[in-house]
Amino acid sequence: MENNHPITYRIADLETSERPRERLQSKGAESLGNPELLAILLRTGIRGESAIDVAKRLLHDFGGLHGLQSATFQELASIKGIGVAKASQIKAAIEIGSRINREKVAEKADFHSPEDAAERVMFEMRGLQQENLWVLSLDVRNRELGLDKLYVGSANLSLVRIGEVFKFPIQRNASNIIVYHNHPSGDPSPSAEDVALTKALVQASKLLDI
Repeated sequence: MENNHPITYRIADLETSERPRERLQSKGAESLGNPELLAILLRTGIRGESAIDVAKRLLHDFGGLHGLQSATFQELASIKGIGVAKASQIKAAIEIGSRINREKVAEKADFHSPEDAAERVMFEMRGLQQENLWVLSLDVRNRELGLDKLYVGSANLSLVRIGEVFKFPIQRNASNIIVYHNHPSGDPSPSAEDVALTKALVQASKLLDI
């Protein structure tokens, strides 16, 4: 008689040497693909899907790891086989990665190039779904004094107040600043508002000797 029940594929059904956790222990985390790393976080699958299958579906639906980083907690939790607990695990792992990146950048004594400046915020900013404007204050040797996140969701940069941009750098007695603005669309081309704001910031910085 034909069996109409769906076959359940489990990580436990794999050869021991092929299971993600065992492979991580024997060969290191770098030997695992993104679905396998994510499956270790998920731990269990659902009927008809192993944890690896669920991980592959998540990565496909959200467009990879960057998509998972950008997804809201509610979006993740609403996915079949995820829920609140697994969504919490995923978001916690992403935040740990973000903090490791920030600590790594903070180990550098100073900033010398656009690449140094970009590396400071790239991991965190690339996951943002709204436009942001951040200001990094630096001392006379270009060492970090503090990062301030001033505007969130301000699509119209003409609304940015120049005084707000310099408020915290002045309080920190900064000698230099780096201003960050993201484009969630992925197109880095500056808009007319971007150019106008940059010119206004340059003029103000000359007056303030920053």
